[in-house]
Amino acid sequence: MKGQEFAYRKWHSLLGVIPVGIFLTQHLVVNHFATAGAEAFNKASGFMEHLPFRIFLETFVIFLPLLYHAVYGIYIAFTAKHNVNAYSYFRNWMFSIQRFTGVFLVVFIAWHVWQTRIAAALGQEVDYEMMENILSNPGMFIFYTIGVLSAVFHLANGLWSFFISWGITVSPRSQRISTYVTLAIFFALSIVGIRALFAFVDPQLANM
Repeated sequence: MKGQEFAYRKWHSLLGVIPVGIFLTQHLVVNHFATAGAEAFNKASGFMEHLPFRIFLETFVIFLPLLYHAVYGIYIAFTAKHNVNAYSYFRNWMFSIQRFTGVFLVVFIAWHVWQTRIAAALGQEVDYEMMENILSNPGMFIFYTIGVLSAVFHLANGLWSFFISWGITVSPRSQRISTYVTLAIFFALSIVGIRALFAFVDPQLANM
């Protein structure tokens, strides 16, 4: 039983980075094209929409790995305990935030998929105008801002854990360096994501 749980956690960790983490990064980069205007975003979004085998890729490379990561992540969030003996106060706080963002992201991603992918399946165009309409609501803008920051934090902090669980950072020094690297990833992707959100409602603020 312990061997099975170890394998489940390994898969959970791996899928959170490859492909889910890669998809998140790509999604943020595509959204960032909005800072160059509606035409640039629509072109980038249209390119992704017309990729060969898109349905296959979305199902087996994005949705199924994301579903496994989310379901097993919820299990971890409600069963895992803090480890004050092995990790610092800071790391235990990061663990708590990781659990909170994971639970929040299940709600956020489900809503985002409903507003965009389901709407697209019903015939609505996923374009600049769609996102502009969604984010023009102040409540939705705040919700999406929290969602983006939660997703980026979850990825960055998850990378720190991934490096340990896969034996990449073993020594305290390597783990300390990993902390700085993942913090840099968090700030960089947060800037990309937040600038994209502002681009849909106030392009001047996005380009400040």
